Amino acid sequence: MTPNRTPRTALATLHRLAKGFPVLTLKGPRQSGKTTLAKAAFPNKPYVSLENPDQREFASADPKRFLAQFATGAVIDEVQRVPALLSRLQQWVDERQIMADFVLTGSAQFDLMAGITQSLAGRVGRVELLPFSGAELHSAQWLPPDLDALLLRGCYPAIYDRSIAPSDWMPNYVSTYIERDVRALVGVRDLSQFQRFLSLCAARSGQLLNLSTLGADCGISAVTAKHWLSVLESSYIVTLVQPYHNNFGKRLVKTPKLYFLDVGLMAWLLGLRSEQQVSTHHQRGALFETWVMGELIKHRYNQGQVRDLYFWRDSLGREVDVVYDTPQGLQAIEIKSGSTWASDWADGLKSWQTLSKSPLQAQLIYGGQGVQDRGHCLALGWQAFAWKLG
Repeated sequence: MTPNRTPRTALATLHRLAKGFPVLTLKGPRQSGKTTLAKAAFPNKPYVSLENPDQREFASADPKRFLAQFATGAVIDEVQRVPALLSRLQQWVDERQIMADFVLTGSAQFDLMAGITQSLAGRVGRVELLPFSGAELHSAQWLPPDLDALLLRGCYPAIYDRSIAPSDWMPNYVSTYIERDVRALVGVRDLSQFQRFLSLCAARSGQLLNLSTLGADCGISAVTAKHWLSVLESSYIVTLVQPYHNNFGKRLVKTPKLYFLDVGLMAWLLGLRSEQQVSTHHQRGALFETWVMGELIKHRYNQGQVRDLYFWRDSLGREVDVVYDTPQGLQAIEIKSGSTWASDWADGLKSWQTLSKSPLQAQLIYGGQGVQDRGHCLALGWQAFAWKLG
């Protein structure tokens, strides 16, 4: 795979925020391309990683002198490793009043955000960077032509810009993630039990979250399950999508849904190692829904927007996979993994349109090709959907 990689979509957002904030932050999972993007956006700034023990010790022991060496600002990687640096950075940027002075990256969301909230409030432009979007893969000529291949591979950059198979890369990623992050963040003693927890979460992607059942299946309490899940959320491995709050006169489900943020990681944790396995697996629908949800989240993050994506389900079992507010009204999206249109696919959307009275045409994302205007909804094949979000 040798085509030149096109810039990340979030590059324009970084440049926009650089005009109005002295500090920029790039957060996201490990290996999502944060460092590469930061260097591409600000090629003239020096780069330093606090993963380096010497740099970390210098920044911890004498943050003032550490910052003083960067006369034109810097890109500081893995800044959550030295939280105390953030308070000194506040004084530094307040004195200099230079926009885009420092660019900070971090993998552990809650550590970084806690420091920013306490020390850098009002001074920070934030971008959350997830692995490649379908539009980015398409632009780089890396988007697999077959849906099952995409669901198996996922979107982490290393799988596309290196000659490495997902079956080789994923186990090392999981092992490294557990060793470097989980032990530091949650103090898990039995790593095999946490790996089982991770796999059980993968089997529930796209489902309503039941912490009691999840904990019982893993042999831990619901309280521990909630704590471990918060670590996965903070590390951008999973996310929770909340139910839409407006009930339109019907009682709503109030439980959030669990989603993995990379479908390839989910597939690997489910034990899938080939496209053929994906095509016949009972979780293929959940894999596709996970990918679509991930694409919608990436699109918003890449634009520097808050997520604000929901699902809708009432007590009668009527459901819409994705709902979000727009200036024009409520947008509803249904997700179907099948490649051939089925007449009952849009039943939920029809009920939704009647209840919500939204003026917007609903959308249906499916595993086939092309774009079809079905009157009550616009049907988008998976490739057309990915390109549309470019």
